Amino acid sequence: MARRLEGKRIAITGPRRAEELSKLVENMGGVPLLRPAQGTVLLDDQELRQGLADWMEHPPDWAVFTTGVGLNALLDLAEQSGQAAAWLKVLENSHIAARGYKTVNVLKKNGLSAKVRDDDGSSEGLIRSFQAGGCVLEGKEVILQLYGDTAPRLSSWLEEQGAHLRQLLPYRHIAPPEEQLELLLSDLLDGRADAVTFTSAPQVRFLLEHAASQGKREALLEAFCGPVVAVAVGKVTAHGLYEAGIPRVVAPREERMGSMMVELARYYAGEAQALVES
Repeated sequence: MARRLEGKRIAITGPRRAEELSKLVENMGGVPLLRPAQGTVLLDDQELRQGLADWMEHPPDWAVFTTGVGLNALLDLAEQSGQAAAWLKVLENSHIAARGYKTVNVLKKNGLSAKVRDDDGSSEGLIRSFQAGGCVLEGKEVILQLYGDTAPRLSSWLEEQGAHLRQLLPYRHIAPPEEQLELLLSDLLDGRADAVTFTSAPQVRFLLEHAASQGKREALLEAFCGPVVAVAVGKVTAHGLYEAGIPRVVAPREERMGSMMVELARYYAGEAQALVES
């Protein structure tokens, strides 16, 4: 894959690991453009602390973790409260479900394992794994760690199975400063970026909302159908692009940032095709 992005200007919208991704683009001959399209705020409020306390006082049958960053945030909060050991003990005695390899890695680092995990990095994949495992959730206490936003599909499915659902939101995705979104938008519309990478659906939403506020949503969608290549880190983010009206998306089979760039290089080399939502 060496130099297969030669001369290509790649906008990087994800704030996490941006430096690492930029270096990868450079190693492949491309020019990285740091254009954050998302901010993340870790929530450390009384409601979250009360939720963690309630978790330990009334342990659930199932703990469902959806992101590594969310699990780490809860671990940090438990550590600050002097309750990390007690909370890990509660988790050891609960069934654990995990979405995403990063979540699984955080669990392993803390001596925990998932009874159920997704098959493709998505909430739908996690639901399929619950179903394949024949897990009975009727009447079970379930705590769901949300991932920066609501999770209506997963929440609804758990409740449909008869679970008594509690939810915790350790962090929230927020839009970056307007000038950052404007710079990204102008790069895409004025031909200064050949491709743009997305690592979460909120990045897509924030960019499209800004474009709409400037009366340039249709122009942006046209750019994505023409010279600008939309690149997604995985299936969940790709679905967010499709829902936004962007039909052509390059995405790897495995949800990895490195795999995302390799797939883009293969696309430019004619060895891979963009996925088109029918």
